[in-house]
Amino acid sequence: MAAGGLAAAGFLALAACGRGGATSGTLRVGNQRGSTKALMLAAGVLDGAPYRVDWSEFPAAQNLLEALGSGAVDVGLVGDAPFQFAYQAGSPIVAVGAMAVVPPTPEGALAILVSPRSAARSIGDLVGKRIASTRGSIGHYLVLRALQQAGLKADAVHMVFLSPSDSQAALQTGAIDAWATWAPYTVAALAQAAHIAVDGRPFSNGTGFDVAYAGAAKAKRDLLADFLDRETKALAWAASHVEEYAAVLSRETGLPLAIARATAQRNGRVRTPIDAGLIAAQQSVLDTFRQAGEVKAPRPLAQAFAPIV
Repeated sequence: MAAGGLAAAGFLALAACGRGGATSGTLRVGNQRGSTKALMLAAGVLDGAPYRVDWSEFPAAQNLLEALGSGAVDVGLVGDAPFQFAYQAGSPIVAVGAMAVVPPTPEGALAILVSPRSAARSIGDLVGKRIASTRGSIGHYLVLRALQQAGLKADAVHMVFLSPSDSQAALQTGAIDAWATWAPYTVAALAQAAHIAVDGRPFSNGTGFDVAYAGAAKAKRDLLADFLDRETKALAWAASHVEEYAAVLSRETGLPLAIARATAQRNGRVRTPIDAGLIAAQQSVLDTFRQAGEVKAPRPLAQAFAPIV
C-alpha cells in the first residue's frame, strides 16, 4: 500500500542505556493527532530508552495504516474497526498489543455529530443525508452499526469519505449533514456547539490496538516489547495526572487547553490482553463491514494477532 498522508517524520533522540533486554536501534512510531506521542512525552516514560523513537504524524488511522502496510513505520495505535478494515484488505500488519477503555467509552468520545442548526437526533433522522467520515474508520463503523440496529440498509445514508479536517470544514459550511468522528475531534466540535445525533457508546467498547508492520513485529520484537511496556506505564500515569497530560496534549496538537483537558479526561485506557475473548469480540466488527459489502474478509481473524504483551 502507498504511504499516503505520511507527514515528515520528527524524531526524539533518546540516550542509550540498557533496560529490559531491548537492543539499540530505531523504532518508527506512527502517531494519530492527540494520541500516543503526547501521552508518552507527558509521562516521561521514554526517558532512558536504549533506542531512538522516530515519530510520524497522521490525521487518522487510515493514513497511519497505509504507512504501516508499506513498512514506512513500525508500529502505531489505531482503533479496532480501521485495523480490521486494513487487515482484511490484505495489509501485512498484526496487532501486537491491545488496550481497553475503563470505564467504557465516555459520551462524546465517538459520535455522529450534526451542526447546531440540525434537528437530527437519531440515525433515522439522517436517512438520505450526507455523513462524512474516513473510510474504514471507527466513525464509518459507527454509521454502519447504527444503521444496522435501526433495521436500515447501509445505503440508507450517503457516506462521504473525507479527512477529519475536511469533514470539520464541510460540517460548518453545510456541505455535509453529519460527521462521524472520535476524540479529540468530537470534543472540539462539541465545544463549538455541534450536537450528538448518535452516541457511539452502545456500538463500540473503545478497544484499540498497537499494530505493527509484520516485518517489524519479527525484526524489532525486543524494541516493541520495551515500547509497549513504557506505553502501559504511561496509560497508568495519565489516569492520575490529567492536568499534566492536558498541557502536553495542548502543546503537541495546538488544541486549546480546555479542549485538551476534556480529551485527557476521556482517556481512561488500560492495557488488556489479546486473548480468545477479545479476538472473538472482534468478529462483530468484521461482520459489520462484511455485511455492508465493505470487505470480503478472506483472511482468518485469529491470524491478525501476534501479541507481545
